[in-house]
Amino acid sequence: MATEGISNMRDDLRRSLGRRWRSFVATPHNADSERLWADIRARHPGFVDAVLADARITAARRGDRAEFTSTFDAVLQAVRLAVVSDAFLALTCYRAKAALQARRVPLLPRILHRLAIMTGQLSVGDPVTIEAGVYIPHGQVVIDGLVTVGRGAVLSPFVTIGLIAGKFGGPTIGRHAAIGTGAKILGPVRVGRLARVGANAVVLDDVPDGATAIGVPAHVI
Repeated sequence: MATEGISNMRDDLRRSLGRRWRSFVATPHNADSERLWADIRARHPGFVDAVLADARITAARRGDRAEFTSTFDAVLQAVRLAVVSDAFLALTCYRAKAALQARRVPLLPRILHRLAIMTGQLSVGDPVTIEAGVYIPHGQVVIDGLVTVGRGAVLSPFVTIGLIAGKFGGPTIGRHAAIGTGAKILGPVRVGRLARVGANAVVLDDVPDGATAIGVPAHVI
């Protein structure tokens, strides 16, 4: 009887620890948030495609060879960029985090998030979608909220892209847009395709395709 009691206590303890661990690593969901997260995960590009596209634009912007002759060459160039560039490794950590979250892997995405911050001061929130092929030259970038960053966008150092208190939606950065050093883009605004945002600008309204916005608050010139 004593042995059976100890065994039952062990089982209860194991179940209790399991529940605590799952609550620690999981994100609480209801039906609506589950649909939202499923949509966000579905919009993430594949890990390999994203890293290769990031490597191509990073190499091109640095003046390096941007065409890869084979899979081995692509891997070699990606490893080289992780060593010689300031933020490519951090961006790759974000890509791995997003890929693991799409597969509902616990804990590891949080570790990769910390590694992205440690290696490039790149903090990208879970609801963010970054299309494949984005260039972040030096890190020091914060992105959070329901944000989409388009292919070919350039995010300079000390850029913040995020929410305004009380508003749920975040910015959309169009493809091939360039965001200058220290710029802040806040709230449910759209920075258009090929648009440019000047250094230290604070964008609170839409920037049309191909336009340039400067100032605080930013205005189109």
